Amino acid sequence: MTLMKLKTNVFQIFILAILTGFQSINAQTDEKSKELIEALVSINGGYKKLASKKDVSFTYKYDNFEKGYDLSTEKHIFDGEHSWASYKHHKINVLPKQDGEAIQALVDNKPQLTLNGKAITDAENIGGTVFLRKVNSYWFTMIYKLQDPGTNYTYLGTETLNGVVYDKVRLTYDGAVTKKEKNDAYILYFNPETHLVDLFYFSLPAFGIDKPVLKMMVQYEIIDEIYVPISRKVYGPDSKGEYHLAGEFTFSNVKFNNGFKKEDFILK
Repeated sequence: MTLMKLKTNVFQIFILAILTGFQSINAQTDEKSKELIEALVSINGGYKKLASKKDVSFTYKYDNFEKGYDLSTEKHIFDGEHSWASYKHHKINVLPKQDGEAIQALVDNKPQLTLNGKAITDAENIGGTVFLRKVNSYWFTMIYKLQDPGTNYTYLGTETLNGVVYDKVRLTYDGAVTKKEKNDAYILYFNPETHLVDLFYFSLPAFGIDKPVLKMMVQYEIIDEIYVPISRKVYGPDSKGEYHLAGEFTFSNVKFNNGFKKEDFILK
């Protein structure tokens, strides 16, 4: 599931699903959505609690099984959302045909990329750097950012899966706030016992997937009082609407309050 060639691999089944359509559900009251999100915040403390940790480092394995994997050491500063990563194994999203250490940085929204210390400046790889630095940070912080400016919610009722009656909420974004032509959309499944989001469906408009047909299953672990999504398994539908496991993405060696400064992330 590379970022550069999504349409030639497992995401083909996702595109087929979009062509066959995605069933919509009639919306109910938004007051229920607010209750569910507030219940989640009461458990995890919201973004204010996460930001109090200042920064985080972790090992990130982006695994597409037989297609290969990327393994990165990630560093993120919450204030300003500055991001840095070193890839010593990169066969999926970052310079997959080249060997050596690839380093990405995004400081004050300015991207940088090097391979073995040499700057890489072509538009495709720089664009991929911006995407990865932002998305890797987002996946780590997602359940702490559900109240970001421009977020809109619609309650979709309940659905029973594996004996759990989940409340479902559609999350969309106001383009006037995000300044994006197309925004991601999510359908979040709230566990009534833990108040966490156990699974969700999402779109990927940057790659032509405009409806939330991709499925993510999430497993959490509490590390230094923070709920960390240590495992995310992604599934895609085939033309019959049947879902298949496409990859697993894991966070490990998580450490907060490292004392990072944004100047540390700038590549010389």
